[in-house]
Amino acid sequence: MSVFDYTVKKSNGETLKLADFQGDILLIVNTATKCGFANQFEGLEALHQKYSSAGLQVLGFPSNQFMKQEPVSDEEMEQTCKINFGVTFPLLKKINVKGKDADPLFKYLKDQQKGFLNEEIKWNFTKFLVDRKGNVVKRYAPKDKPEAIEEDIKSLV
Repeated sequence: MSVFDYTVKKSNGETLKLADFQGDILLIVNTATKCGFANQFEGLEALHQKYSSAGLQVLGFPSNQFMKQEPVSDEEMEQTCKINFGVTFPLLKKINVKGKDADPLFKYLKDQQKGFLNEEIKWNFTKFLVDRKGNVVKRYAPKDKPEAIEEDIKSLV
């Protein structure tokens, strides 16, 4: 089993097979436009711009589970990210990332890389780095800025 065995939904509802990214490096992030960490969208976009030609794919998964910081529709969320933060990397359909209704992909990610004290995601902008074979190699806390992840990305490129 690997990340590439999962299927997710795009913000427009279309199915996206993560197998389409096989051979790429993934940075999977749960996001929210109204979060205090929303300025990380700019850093995530910078990583996307700098390393996409080397095979990095940043994937944003919005969630409204933390103080309802993603209350808008998927379409409005996507527009907000493009206009306010210049985001061009894929933003997927809003999902649950914690609890019994967590998306299967996030259940898998959390199982592969436990967080501090337990596996549960505690806030928006938790990040998971996945290697080209689909292995979840590292988990980053919400406070970890995208720039701090760059060295780990370079080691996989």
